Amino acid sequence: MPKKGKEIFEVFFRKKPAMILVALRKHTRNKYGSVLAKEVDCTYSHAVKILQEMEKAKLVSFEKQGRIKTIALTENGEKIAEHIERIQQLL
Repeated sequence: MPKKGKEIFEVFFRKKPAMILVALRKHTRNKYGSVLAKEVDCTYSHAVKILQEMEKAKLVSFEKQGRIKTIALTENGEKIAEHIERIQQLL
């Protein structure tokens, strides 16, 4: 994305939450909080806080597999992530 497009995108969206949704959509394999935090360049605790808010809004779901929690987009989360990507491409 060109620099101007990035700047205007951040006017409309908070960067980290939007990028977390997009990152979840781009990868089909299981995602973990620590992996997402690295991908969007934020701390693990910040990523967890964002993900908890997204879970309350029913955009993501957590599934515990032993000691590890995987994160997946819900149907609504998938739609929103798709729209964010489209907007990002238009800018």
